[in-house]
Amino acid sequence: MAHFDYETQGTCARVISFDMDDNHVVTNVKFFGGCDGNLKMISKLVEGMRGEEIVAKCSGNLCRNKGTSCADQLARGVKKALEG
Repeated sequence: MAHFDYETQGTCARVISFDMDDNHVVTNVKFFGGCDGNLKMISKLVEGMRGEEIVAKCSGNLCRNKGTSCADQLARGVKKALEG
């Protein structure tokens, strides 16, 4: 099991932390900053999901005119972790 901290860009959340095992299963997703209730829900929804599925479902989800979102940033962080 590896732990990752991803520093976000362009969102209210500043950091996303998560664990990923050798089978790419993601657990313990935590957002620091941002919309607390919404981000807790995203964390619950992706808990136990494979990294590749998180990337597929969350990539390109946009918030207002920011060109990204917290979900999109999660996808970027997970993608980076998958690439090693």
